[in-house]
Amino acid sequence: MKEVAEQIAWALCPAGRAERCSLTGGGHLSGPTRDAGVGNRMAEKILFVDDEPILLQGYHRLLRKEFEISTAVGGAAALILIKQQGPFAVVVSDMRMPEMDGVEFLHRVRAAAPDTVRIMLTGNADLDVATHAVNEGNIFRFLNKPANKETLVKTLSDSLEQYRLVRAEKELLEHTLRGTVYVLTEVLSMASPAAFSRAARVRRYVQRVVEKLKLDNPWKYEVAAMMSQLGCVTIDPTTLEKVYSGQDLSPEEEAQYAAHPRVAEDLLKNIPRMESVAWVIAHQFEPLPAEFSGDRETTEMRLGAQILRAAVIFDGLLRKKQSRVDAALFLARRVANLDPRIIDALVEMEPEVAGQGTRTMGIADLATGWVLQDEVRTTEGALVAAKGQEVTVPLLTKLQSFWKKRAIQDFVSVSPKHEPQSPEVAA
Repeated sequence: MKEVAEQIAWALCPAGRAERCSLTGGGHLSGPTRDAGVGNRMAEKILFVDDEPILLQGYHRLLRKEFEISTAVGGAAALILIKQQGPFAVVVSDMRMPEMDGVEFLHRVRAAAPDTVRIMLTGNADLDVATHAVNEGNIFRFLNKPANKETLVKTLSDSLEQYRLVRAEKELLEHTLRGTVYVLTEVLSMASPAAFSRAARVRRYVQRVVEKLKLDNPWKYEVAAMMSQLGCVTIDPTTLEKVYSGQDLSPEEEAQYAAHPRVAEDLLKNIPRMESVAWVIAHQFEPLPAEFSGDRETTEMRLGAQILRAAVIFDGLLRKKQSRVDAALFLARRVANLDPRIIDALVEMEPEVAGQGTRTMGIADLATGWVLQDEVRTTEGALVAAKGQEVTVPLLTKLQSFWKKRAIQDFVSVSPKHEPQSPEVAA
């Protein structure tokens, strides 16, 4: 379980993993090595964009002692440079350029690199356009041409400070989210091992679908899968046992189980950056709204709900001892408008196998970091820990407590934890 949280955390906070490198190559003018007195500004790159190479060379000569300057001729070349050699802390663009003007270019920069601070250089005739761009939020500041060195240095220094503030706030938010997801995952595993076990299986299915469809922001889909059963902490364990073993439910039990996605939504929707994840979880059983805006985030949310619904149904059918092919045929017949690639990904999945290095270990000798290869139940049959659950400090304490009361067996089947293979997230 801790492994799952660490994978999600790794995906949510890419800033600490990024290696800063010295850029070379076409379109980039790299200044000489500076002494330490220049400070952190040298680690933060600034990109100047213009359709006049002579002007770009002038900016480089003027500012290379104070800043790490890169240049690109035209918006198209700049976007390629940002993709290949970013991130850039600041991008400074001329307003009037052929093929792609400064407003359109900086709008694309905002979409590709939201944290980058954007500055526009304009002539007097462009002031109305520049003011509108600033008001729309696409540009941090604009400067009249020609701008002297003092003005440029002051503006670039302010822009770097703005970039640091944005990154610091984002990193704090990501660390907070990482901790929140870890705690919620830990709570789910301790409060409802059966729900955690299903969530772990569903996450595996979702991860496979996301890989096959090559979707952006894979962390959102995986977090939605892992948190999809969070609302089950409010359901009687006996009812959950019946659900996860494929037994029939009474009408009252069905109503109680059907409500758990909305419980999870209420718990998650007020956490920053989790609003879309909460929506996906809430709609894992419900029909999707017929009308929607069609923007990228809404499209991702709808696809996420569709994938999650398919994964939950698929898991339920497998728990009823249906084959993967029969489960896929059921999905194709019963789930409206389901992307056939989702079904293909689920059918192609390899069955779960026991972890390598599986061994039997006494509870007295058990330590954190091992992964349970079988369920742990009390002598009366109550589920204490789920198969696939990692032994963390809280779980180890729980197992030892049950063992000392002679409520569980003396030995468990475990395997070593493997290092997480975490998805990349667009910065």
